[in-house]
Amino acid sequence: MDVLHVILQILLGITSLLLTLLILLHKGRGGGLSDMFGGGMSSGLSSSGVAERNLNRFTIILGVTWGVVIIALGLLVRFSTVGDS
Repeated sequence: MDVLHVILQILLGITSLLLTLLILLHKGRGGGLSDMFGGGMSSGLSSSGVAERNLNRFTIILGVTWGVVIIALGLLVRFSTVGDS
């Protein structure tokens, strides 16, 4: 179990860094906090090119992978500590 724990932690670190980089690669579409309160209008969200769509798909896949790794690590920690006591 210890090897699996280390592998999942390394995978979590790699996916976290890649997810951060992919999110920063996305094209900005608004004015930040002012958009949240109705201060700006977003231009057509469906007007992205092929590269932007592929970036979106890869970001979603990596985000789901990141979430699965976190859940797996949580379950591994939870059940490994229950078995030790």
